[in-house]
Amino acid sequence: MRLYREKSLLLIVDLQTRLLPVIDGKQQVITEAGWLAQVAERLDVPVWVTEQLPEKLGETAPTLLQPLTEYRRWQKQHFNAMEDAAFSQALSASAKQQIVICGTEAHICVLQTALGLLEAGYQVYWLSEATASRRREEATLARERACHQGAVSVSADMVAYEWLRQCDIDLFKEAHQQFLKPRSARSLTFF
Repeated sequence: MRLYREKSLLLIVDLQTRLLPVIDGKQQVITEAGWLAQVAERLDVPVWVTEQLPEKLGETAPTLLQPLTEYRRWQKQHFNAMEDAAFSQALSASAKQQIVICGTEAHICVLQTALGLLEAGYQVYWLSEATASRRREEATLARERACHQGAVSVSADMVAYEWLRQCDIDLFKEAHQQFLKPRSARSLTFF
C-alpha cells in the first residue's frame, strides 16, 4: 500500500475559520495540512478542500490556501462528502484511487468521509498530524476506527517521501530545498 503521486489526491476536510478556534491542536493541523498541500501542488497531486455550511462555519482558513495556486473547493451538506453526488462523481472521474485525508472534525466529517471512501473502494490514508477534533480523545477514536476499517495512518513526511520515491532526480532536489530541508531544520529546534 505505498502511495504513488500519480494515483493520489489530497483531501482537506472542513478546516474552516469559525470552526478552527475550538479545535485541539489547530495550529499543527493547519501547518501540516498546508505543508503537505504545497508539496502536493508541486508534485501535481490534486488538492481538494471541502467546506461544511460555509455561511455558518466560515471558509477554509486563508493561511492554508494562500500559498496554493490550484485547488478545488467543494461545499457540502452531508458530513460524508461522498454522499454529495457532484463530489463523488468528480472523484470517480479523476481516476485517483489513493486519498490522503485530513481535517476537522476527525470524529464527524473526516471519519464519515473516510468510511464513505473506503466503502466506495478507495485506499484511504489518514494524515494523523493534520486531523483533529475539539477533544483529542475523539480524534484518536476516529483514527482508530478508520484504521480498523482499512484506512492507513500516515504522517506528512511519509506521504511526501513516498510521492517523491527517489533522491537522484531534479524533482527531489527541488522539493528537498523548498520543503523537506526547512522542515527538518524546524523539527530540530527543540534540542
